[in-house]
Amino acid sequence: MIKKIEIERFSVISAKPFDDVIAGISAAVGHPNMAGFWKSTRQAQSLSELEDIINKITGSSGLMQFEQLDHGGIIQADTGRTTRMHRLLIGNPLIMKEMAKRVPDAGSYAPVTVLVDERPDGVHLSYDRMASFLAPYGNPDALAVARNLDAKVESLLVKAA
Repeated sequence: MIKKIEIERFSVISAKPFDDVIAGISAAVGHPNMAGFWKSTRQAQSLSELEDIINKITGSSGLMQFEQLDHGGIIQADTGRTTRMHRLLIGNPLIMKEMAKRVPDAGSYAPVTVLVDERPDGVHLSYDRMASFLAPYGNPDALAVARNLDAKVESLLVKAA
């Protein structure tokens, strides 16, 4: 089965230097040791304990960074041109849980991707809205959680820009 999904992309352009934009995002999200994080979540004895573990490591945005991929370094290796492009995997497992228990496919969209790349007109911060991924599934509760996540991520990007 193939399901067609129309995606909404949120983008903002910043005049700040690339490193300052990345630092702004970094300052607002948690940065757990991922091996330790996954171990502690598996060892949690209750939902309350799991929530405590996660809430202690999310940043001021209520989000954490799972990974940062340097796409620019790979492109530069091929082209020889300095390319600044990072893909950030950001989210909150508790938010994912609330979406995925209603729409299991939400688990394939979370954590979300934020792309930060430098272009001649500035540093672009782009994000595909979770609500647009979940809208076709028709679950209003999951959609409400997704919209809340979108607001968190978009606020993060606007502040970093």
